[in-house]
Amino acid sequence: MSTLRLVVPKGRIYTRVVQLLQEAGIRLQGDERAYRPLTNDPEIEIKIMKPQNIPQLLELGSHDAGFTGHDWVAETGAAVTELLDLQFDPVQIVAAVPQAAGAESLRGKKITVATEYEALASAYLREAGYDFRILRTFGATEVFPPDDADMIIDNTSTGRTLAEHDLQVIATLLRSSTRFVANQASLENPWKREKIDRLTMLFRSILDARERVMLEMNVAAENLEAVIRILPCMRAPTVSSLYHEKGYAVKTAVKKDEAVQLIPRLKALGATDILEYDFRKVVI
Repeated sequence: MSTLRLVVPKGRIYTRVVQLLQEAGIRLQGDERAYRPLTNDPEIEIKIMKPQNIPQLLELGSHDAGFTGHDWVAETGAAVTELLDLQFDPVQIVAAVPQAAGAESLRGKKITVATEYEALASAYLREAGYDFRILRTFGATEVFPPDDADMIIDNTSTGRTLAEHDLQVIATLLRSSTRFVANQASLENPWKREKIDRLTMLFRSILDARERVMLEMNVAAENLEAVIRILPCMRAPTVSSLYHEKGYAVKTAVKKDEAVQLIPRLKALGATDILEYDFRKVVI
């Protein structure tokens, strides 16, 4: 029997990736400490690894597809194919220095730069013309300045941690989020390609569904055109006659933030019995 080997990241994005897999019908037995959890799909094997290692493991071919941050794909330079931006855990890779120092005070001397991103940092620092040495960190990079480093290059989502350590951002190197990534040779295998494409489609449909709701309402015949004119939709609204031709039932998929503004307008135009409910998947 053919098997698709997936690698799932440990750490902060584990829960969101596992939830996505579950919504796609792939249930894991155990938690991230198990490393090789069983699944309900006999055609899928899963291993849990650190996201930093996943791009290179995929490039080597020990796994067919997996989930990792775009930052680690860029950092390792791994030759893999990014199939889908899941938009989980968006971060920026930034250069930051102490507020009191400022960027220009670091010119003309050799500086120490603390970072987990040695390749990205070195490329930025060379291009920016700094004389530098890299101090490799393994977490908590923000605590190194000013005693142990002049600059850090690290990921940040809100910037709050940097501000708490009196650091200012002087450059943004990269924007990153969690991606569904595949080994290039696996995509050339027809069976694996079909399995990976099916997963990609399911993941995309789940993510699209999370952004949308269905609005359903009853509309009198004289109000129908006015209601239809203000409805955003993916294709066109679904309109069907009510029993005994007492108006119409109208259904349409809209973005969640649009629904809040639409419902009062629909009510004012004569729509009644308005329902809003979530999707599970949206396949376009």
